[in-house]
Amino acid sequence: MSRQSVQAPKAVVMIRPHHFWPNSMTASDNSFQSNAEQRSAAAIASRAFEEVTRMAEGLADAGVTVHVFEDKTTLTPDSVFPNNWFSTHSGGHVAIYPIYSASRQKERRNDVIEMLKCEYRVQDVIDYSGLEKDRVFLEGTGAMVLDHIGRVAYAVRSNRTNEVALERFCTHFNFEPMVFDAQDRSGKPIYHTNVLMCIGTDFALLGTQMVPDIRRRQEIVARLAETGRQVIELSLGQIESFVGNAIELEGRERRIVALSARAQAVIDDRQREALERSAKLLAFDVSTIELAGGSVRCMLAGIHLSRRAAQTGHLLFAAE
Repeated sequence: MSRQSVQAPKAVVMIRPHHFWPNSMTASDNSFQSNAEQRSAAAIASRAFEEVTRMAEGLADAGVTVHVFEDKTTLTPDSVFPNNWFSTHSGGHVAIYPIYSASRQKERRNDVIEMLKCEYRVQDVIDYSGLEKDRVFLEGTGAMVLDHIGRVAYAVRSNRTNEVALERFCTHFNFEPMVFDAQDRSGKPIYHTNVLMCIGTDFALLGTQMVPDIRRRQEIVARLAETGRQVIELSLGQIESFVGNAIELEGRERRIVALSARAQAVIDDRQREALERSAKLLAFDVSTIELAGGSVRCMLAGIHLSRRAAQTGHLLFAAE
């Protein structure tokens, strides 16, 4: 069994949507979003529900505790991505974030925070959501990719990542901010850091080609290498297939890297071998969810908190 790592959470929160659809109000700055879908709204929603269910069950089978909350409203099409509005941290700390799109600000849920307080040891909750009134945004672990070992918060500049909010988070949670610019193949700013970067215990996936400043690119790679990680470079095509939008989790027998089936299909043998030295790959078909511009990592809010009591099961459906 692999050693336990502070980088890889043992538990996650997922939101299972009943009325999912790609949100047109977030498409302007998200080039990963697709508007070419021909299926009916009902078919898309049904398929998204199934994808979340199968992913939750698959993670639970691998030994990850999965807290699943239902979203039956029609007001929050992107609720399947809870990592944007809250994060948890060792020592009992929780952060709640300001969201860029008004259509997404309704995703924050008191019942999720109350579950964390009941099931885990929570010392404090720091709520940054009031910054929305000042048009200051920081979309959680979408905007930031956190190195819990090296205590660095990597963040791409965008509409969804304000440097003032980032500095405030880093001061409160003891991270060093490392901000950089990144662009897609058309020169458009990347909307979230976690589509081009994934940090595991022994590895880091990084779309280096998307960082135009060569010196900054080298600084990022060097900083990751300082912690002993192998930096696995990803091509533009692999980033567009969501290889960077993966997450390392603590499984029953060893760590796992959860990613989408689309991402797994484009990983080459060298990259696979490097990843599997540290963790087992676990892929899920979330092709419908990916229409909204996010993938497996976006669907999971990791829980870096101490559990209050012994776990009685892995797949936990929250009371409606």
